[in-house]
Amino acid sequence: MTAPQAEPTPGNIKVTRSDWINLALETLISDGVGNVRVLTLGQKLGVSRSSFYWYFDSRQDLLDQLLKHWHDTNTTAIVERARRPAETIIMGVMNVFECWADERLFDPRLDFAVREWARRATDVRRMIDQADDERLSAIRDMYRRHGYDDEDAFIRARVLYYMQIGYYVLDLKEPVEARVSHLAAYLRSFTGQEPTDADVAHFMRFIAAR
Repeated sequence: MTAPQAEPTPGNIKVTRSDWINLALETLISDGVGNVRVLTLGQKLGVSRSSFYWYFDSRQDLLDQLLKHWHDTNTTAIVERARRPAETIIMGVMNVFECWADERLFDPRLDFAVREWARRATDVRRMIDQADDERLSAIRDMYRRHGYDDEDAFIRARVLYYMQIGYYVLDLKEPVEARVSHLAAYLRSFTGQEPTDADVAHFMRFIAAR
């Protein structure tokens, strides 16, 4: 999970705003939104409720910050990489693949936790739908920039994105190394083009450096 940047501690308060958010994120992922409670979090942090209200107006304020963090990490990572300039569609798809290969960019556990939360909250369901549309639109536009017609770009974006989300929902336990061994075949499937050895080597360098 990519944690928010730490902030200075005001006065003699023992924990920071980021400490509250980090613990709330961990709790959301492990136990669900129903267990993200001010009293429980404060007990785990060893501080009183007054520490919480130094940083947040209410529990809802904290929940809103969790959703903002989710959007600013998971959705932003996909959109930024889909929009990143690329000489070929194969390079463009590999830019998006970086999100799937590095959980510091896209945290699947957090995404799944927010989707579970959305089953019980219509406002969060709307945010999930908007995020999916934003991610899909960025990937579709990536295909368009590389000469795919509107329908082909739309369907290829769906195939690429929905396959990956389904991969997380099914909770497949395939190591990254095993998955990237099929990289060339994935690239052929998602682009209809033949990747070069240099393309594959480029992504393998990313895997090695992460």
